[in-house]
Amino acid sequence: MFKKILIANRGEIAVRIIRACKDLDIKTVAVYSQADKNSLHVKYADESYCIGPATVSQSYLNIPNIISAALLSEAEAIHPGYGFLAENVNFVEICESHNITFIGPNTKAISVMGDKAQARLTAKRAGVPVLPGAEEIANEEEAAHFADKCGYPVILKAISGGGGKGMRVVHDKKDIKGAYSIASAEALSSFGDGRIYIEKFLIEPRHIEFQILADKHGNVIHMGERDCSVQRRNQKLIEESPSVVLTPKLRAKMGACAVKCAKAAKYDSAGTIEFLLDQKSKKFYFMEMNTRIQVEHPVTEMLTGIDLVKEQIKAASGEKLKIKQEDIKFNGHVIECRVNAEDVNENFAPSVGKITNFLQPGGPKVRVDTHIHAGAEILPYYDSLIAKVIAQGKDRVDALNVMQRCLNEFTIEGVKTTIPFHKKILNNAFFREGQIHTTFVDKLMKGRD
Repeated sequence: MFKKILIANRGEIAVRIIRACKDLDIKTVAVYSQADKNSLHVKYADESYCIGPATVSQSYLNIPNIISAALLSEAEAIHPGYGFLAENVNFVEICESHNITFIGPNTKAISVMGDKAQARLTAKRAGVPVLPGAEEIANEEEAAHFADKCGYPVILKAISGGGGKGMRVVHDKKDIKGAYSIASAEALSSFGDGRIYIEKFLIEPRHIEFQILADKHGNVIHMGERDCSVQRRNQKLIEESPSVVLTPKLRAKMGACAVKCAKAAKYDSAGTIEFLLDQKSKKFYFMEMNTRIQVEHPVTEMLTGIDLVKEQIKAASGEKLKIKQEDIKFNGHVIECRVNAEDVNENFAPSVGKITNFLQPGGPKVRVDTHIHAGAEILPYYDSLIAKVIAQGKDRVDALNVMQRCLNEFTIEGVKTTIPFHKKILNNAFFREGQIHTTFVDKLMKGRD
């Protein structure tokens, strides 16, 4: 086991990883930008190093400075958290060249599953269902040809994409060429790669992801699903487990496909296989794999009682996975709400400033992951996520009631947050009945749900 780990991240995920390390009796090293010098992750770590100015490109994406901090502190491993460098193959290779263990999957798995076209092929070869599509289209004419052949609507996606960037849904033939140009340009701007692939677009599907846990000895298990269908602009807002639409038979089938896909990629860490589920036919299709710990990992942790970050660290150190598939048990129902510093009335514009009052909810079966406290500054340079509220109940109704209490208790003053919007969703009759899909929020905002 490692004696010292550097956390190459900030915010709530850095705090989360530091806590896991302390539980494992591992020393921790924080890195921080000049703007983050008073942050909670800096306070909690055993050591800390400033790696640059507030701008992300000069700090949290500054690989030379992060590696220098690791070497100076004699950290044996680096945990990237999510975002930033978590899926950057170049960073992993640089870590390895300095004899620093990257706490995450191997470079081949990241390369294969990070390339959406290769990920599709990997899933297809493993016998996992994929949507009708083409792994890469070279120009507008090819996009139009495929769409004519398969029928509208279709979706154009960036091969190196994520987070909704380089993505366009096309419902009509007259729009396909313009959509290709826009998606490709956005992909090039966001990821330095303008390549695009195309798939048939499902109307109102569920977004179901399966948590994977693997080691370096070929052992792979899944830890059940999370329903992430409540999202806005392809950004998840609420996650829950188990999904109300999965029967035990369908769960077992999807879980088996998730494991097959991970094995085909020779995966060896914590990760997530994501599917789209057609609610009418109950057919599911591979969408992508996230080769990192997810924002919503606490849902699975509360449901199963297994610490995913600790297991990820153990796997990176070379330990064999001690948990068997049959050991995974689900306890009730769990829901997570992501609280962002955003003004819902101003089209979810980021809200910055000083937190003047901060009182978080508590009680049995409640967890709050956050890096915020009274006096903390919400900065304009970083992601607007400031807290995650996770509530557990004996069933979905009970979990919803606990979450509603939590949101009513949660007091954050000084900035606008998405808590009022979460309350609106939880009070919605369709949501309470489990009638959700990936465009549910858009319709709710337009008053149609």
